[in-house]
Amino acid sequence: MAIYMKGMTVAETSSLTRAITYSGETFHWPQDWNGSVVDKHSTGGVGDKVSLPLAPALAACGMKVPMISGRGLGHTGGTLDKLESIPGFCTTFSGDEIKRLLSEVGCCIVGQTKDIVPADKVLYSRRDVTGTVESWPLISSSIVSKKAAESLTALVLDTKFGKGAFMKTEAEARQLASIMVEASNSVGVKTAALLTRMDSPVGWAVGNSLEVIEAVQCLHGNGPADLRELVLQLGGHLLLLAEKVSSAKEGADMIACKLHDGSALQTFQQMCIAQGVSEEVAKELCEQNFTKVFRKSQHTTQLISPETGYVHEIDAMLAAEACLVLGAGRNNASDAVNHAVGIVLETTPGERLQAGTAWVTVHHDNEPLDEAVVQLLQRSLLVKHEVLNVTSRVVDVIV
Repeated sequence: MAIYMKGMTVAETSSLTRAITYSGETFHWPQDWNGSVVDKHSTGGVGDKVSLPLAPALAACGMKVPMISGRGLGHTGGTLDKLESIPGFCTTFSGDEIKRLLSEVGCCIVGQTKDIVPADKVLYSRRDVTGTVESWPLISSSIVSKKAAESLTALVLDTKFGKGAFMKTEAEARQLASIMVEASNSVGVKTAALLTRMDSPVGWAVGNSLEVIEAVQCLHGNGPADLRELVLQLGGHLLLLAEKVSSAKEGADMIACKLHDGSALQTFQQMCIAQGVSEEVAKELCEQNFTKVFRKSQHTTQLISPETGYVHEIDAMLAAEACLVLGAGRNNASDAVNHAVGIVLETTPGERLQAGTAWVTVHHDNEPLDEAVVQLLQRSLLVKHEVLNVTSRVVDVIV
């Protein structure tokens, strides 16, 4: 409570981060991996499937990526929920098994092991019951300690702000990003944070298997432009931090090359097989035969635009709440997630939309479609007569 009320200095935050990091086991990598072990952390958003194409693209560049991720609690599924929509995909591995995955493939996306930063679990449970979760120093030490325990060379932070993010304003995101970068650098991990907008969903799809489909499209060099931008920018800055390139642009170009030449896709396929997916399913997935891999929702319904104009907003939080009603997320940690349901946008901010045309496709199992879902989605759409100038999601880079 004292930390929540009074805050902490940079030195105090760094000391707390180190204490949490070494409260349990830390990873020790082979000496010839020195300078090549990297990871990415996102503060969370809607439709955020960036990790799925980014990890194998980095591995295709020669990096080792022990990506330890989490499940979603709230409106939509987390990275592990998305991957577990792939039949057979396993996310539970020991430290030795993670090392084996990196040796064989170059990347893995797994859940946190029980021996990593056990003090963080104790601290978080206390923060939860005392209403002190929203403390920048405590948030920073929690996030950075997990990454420091991975013994990383470099870390990039996707610090999101806006309607669909934990932090609603750029100022809040900038403050937390600065604290995390300083704390992470202080424990020996070269770190940069990208401030990114999260007012509308990332990409077109929100929902577990629907987002995997979009990630595979990105691995083919296709898919939504904003998803691709985030993959290239985050990957480019990681390669720069690891001193594999001389500029972030050179790093982004290297990531783009791996998406276009098929090597990132091949690495993703190998990762799926190494993490329990059958060779046949992994092949069908990467060849985009999605109907042979995923269960489809029982119904789809398209919502129609009531007016003509330019899309100015698709409120990410309202869209996420609609997906929660559909079953794509969970209210409690023990809740099951429906991997098949969600939404796919037929338009994005900046595009012209004609009255009477579909702007979103809802994938749902219940029939008729819940009216609450319809209302949430219709409220999320803002159409105006004025043209919208769409800008980059990346607002700034903090190092």
